[in-house]
Amino acid sequence: MSELHRITVDPQQCGGRPCIRGLRIRVKDVLDLLAAGASHDEILADYPLLEAADIAAVLEFAARQSDHPILHVA
Repeated sequence: MSELHRITVDPQQCGGRPCIRGLRIRVKDVLDLLAAGASHDEILADYPLLEAADIAAVLEFAARQSDHPILHVA
């Protein structure tokens, strides 16, 4: 089941960047932590307002952002 409903975009919050559930925790912040090697448990301990499903939503959001059509010019 998709968890994308947990990702919110509000022009009045964090410069309109994607956040998690209206919190001021940006998708990019969680992705940076994961890329640096932080475990899910470490992230959840450091950000007690986050839930495990939020991390799944971040990963799903990033995966969908990287899937774009390839246009070929003849």
